[in-house]
Amino acid sequence: MLAISFFLGVFYVKKISERDKYPFEPLLNVAYILIIGGIIGARISYVLLHLDEFAGRWTNTFNPFGAGEFGIAGLNLYGGVILAILGAWAYCYFKKLKILQVFDIFAPTLALGIGITRIGCLLNGCCFGTPTDLPWGISFPEGTLPYAVFGGQHLHPAQIYSSIYGLALFVLLHFVNKRKSFWGQPAAILFMAEAIFRFSIEYVRYYEDAMYFTLGEFEPTYNQAVSVSLFVIGLILYIIRRKSPISKTAPTT
Repeated sequence: MLAISFFLGVFYVKKISERDKYPFEPLLNVAYILIIGGIIGARISYVLLHLDEFAGRWTNTFNPFGAGEFGIAGLNLYGGVILAILGAWAYCYFKKLKILQVFDIFAPTLALGIGITRIGCLLNGCCFGTPTDLPWGISFPEGTLPYAVFGGQHLHPAQIYSSIYGLALFVLLHFVNKRKSFWGQPAAILFMAEAIFRFSIEYVRYYEDAMYFTLGEFEPTYNQAVSVSLFVIGLILYIIRRKSPISKTAPTT
């Protein structure tokens, strides 16, 4: 699913570059940076948060697609997002590309990636939810990690929630991109929407104790802390950039 989302994302970017008459080659390079940086960053952050899983078998840290007795992929989304964005920003900076323009082009593809890869999470049996009595709760078979944690209980289909959200956000960002009034608008909306959704879904998603930290009387997850930062970044970007509307006569490259 990660591979499918990458190829569909590149196809989408190619079509947008043709529509907007933007050179495709530098965008393809950005795509490679996003996918490679995303996997490396996601793996590094997962390992740092689960050091006990790799004690005595540190060579397993180099295999991002399998960990533990259930073969669950060990990746942390936000670690990948952070490294991917930093890598793309550095490339745009040194190549003197308009950073916000490039990020706007890729914003819908990141949402599409969430929508597709979360289907992979469902099939893989990772990123599962907590027990629920709702009629759409799902259970997992013996031999899977969700079954090892909760048995045959019905769980929130957190992966499906995320997939539906990602695909809906992709549609929204696609139309925002076509009608945006300033550079950075799609990117800012992506940051804020992802922050709100991720902060909320953490309440119905299962995490091991290592993913929580204490903040006074609260015990948020590390992902929720990142979500707050992401929302602030998106809000600041939106407020600042909306004062600089796109000039209809300005060049696009």
